[in-house]
Order: sequence, then structure tokens, then C-alpha cells
Amino acid sequence: MTARIQQIYRFPVKGLNAESLESAALTPGAGLPEDRRFTLSYGLTTGAKRGFFQLTGEEKLAQLSVTYDAEAPHLTVQRQGRQVVSANPCDQTGQMLLNQFFAGFLSGSARGTPSFQEAVGEARPEALPEAVSIISLASIRDFERVARTPVDPRRFRGNIVIDGLAAWEEFAWLGKEVIIGETRMKITERTQRCAATNVNPDTAQRDMNIPLTLRKGFGHMDMGVYAEVTAKGTIRVGDSLTLAGKAAENLPFT
Repeated sequence: MTARIQQIYRFPVKGLNAESLESAALTPGAGLPEDRRFTLSYGLTTGAKRGFFQLTGEEKLAQLSVTYDAEAPHLTVQRQGRQVVSANPCDQTGQMLLNQFFAGFLSGSARGTPSFQEAVGEARPEALPEAVSIISLASIRDFERVARTPVDPRRFRGNIVIDGLAAWEEFAWLGKEVIIGETRMKITERTQRCAATNVNPDTAQRDMNIPLTLRKGFGHMDMGVYAEVTAKGTIRVGDSLTLAGKAAENLPFT
């Protein structure tokens, strides 16, 4: 069975739910375009520790979904399927509208009042500065076997969801190049999981302890890998994946 892309996701606002894509154009030294483009920051006053509102501490963020038109630009936020705010996230008026909404939505948070802004530096993406994250459905299925319950792949907030590998096979790719669609990527690091994965993306409830289950069942807390784009090109849902050394023979992963 050939490994193929099943889903492509980007997260226009760090900490909020994903936007599904049919394709994405990738370039070396950059992550998925518009991924983690914006943040909800706190602690912006002098002497305060800066941070970002995320599912780890604010599970109710999972109630929100976003769509982002980078050409306009325009960001629309929905809460449980109903539009709650729509604005240009790159101008002062639009940011004011977005700040008003998120201030109300996160009212009472111990972290204070959120500030909607464009991401810079350490905010983008969630762990590695210019990485694309890859999740294997086979590994999730093996995790489900141990957890004894279905697990939504969206919990792991990956950019590229693939199927057709053996469970955990992606961990053997470290340091190797893979060809995905028209592009190449170097697999750089396993992805260690935090408490954000405990939040159900549909219900916004903490209903699992995924890092603990990983540690108890597999001896680690990793799910997925990070990749660095090494050759530009477009990836599309349905594209195949091959190890760079097997490309000439068009062999699937085995």
C-alpha cells in the first residue's frame, strides 16, 4: 500500500482549530503558508511574562473554528457553526473587532485580556520555527488499540495527515528525505505531545490523558514528526510519499 496524504491542515490562529486545505505550496525554510500566522497573546505589559492562549490552559478555544482568506486578507471566526466575528486581521480596525470578541470570549481568564496580533519569532509555529508537522493514521490506530477508544487525528494538530505506513514507521525517517507530491522534506524531529491533545476538538472537553497513555503504552510521549522543506513545490490531498532513495523505483514505504 502506497503512503498518501489524507488531509492537509493549517492553523491560521495559534491555539484555534484547523482549516482544511486541498493543496499547499511549500518553499524551503518555511512552514505551511499562513500556518500560525496570528496569535492571542497575554502578558504584554512591562515586566509581565509573555505567553499565548492555547488549548493547554484554555480548552474552550476548541469551540472556535476559523477560515482565512490571505488574499483579501480576511479572517472569519465561527463558534459551533455560527459566525461570531469577521474582519481584516491585518489592519487596526479589524484587530480592534477581533480583540473585542476574544476579550469577551476569554473573559475571566487568569491570563488576563488577550491581544490578537500577527505572530513573530517564537510564536510560529508551536514548537519548531519553520517546520511542517506530519501525522500517520497508522500510528493513531495503534494508539487507539492501547487507549481502547477512538482518537480524532485533529487532536495532534498536524499539517499533513498520511496513511499507508506501518505504525510508528515515521520515527525511522529521522535525518532522511522524503518526497511528497512535488516537494521534498527532511524529517528532523519526533513530536512530543502535551496536554493540549487531551481536549476533544468537537466538544472542547478534556476527556483523555494522551501524554500519559503514550508514556504508559509505548514508553514515550511522541506522535508524529517535524519536517523541514528542502525543495519547493505543491502538495495535494492524495499525493504519494516515498523515501528519496526509493523515488526512482516508485516504491511505497515498507
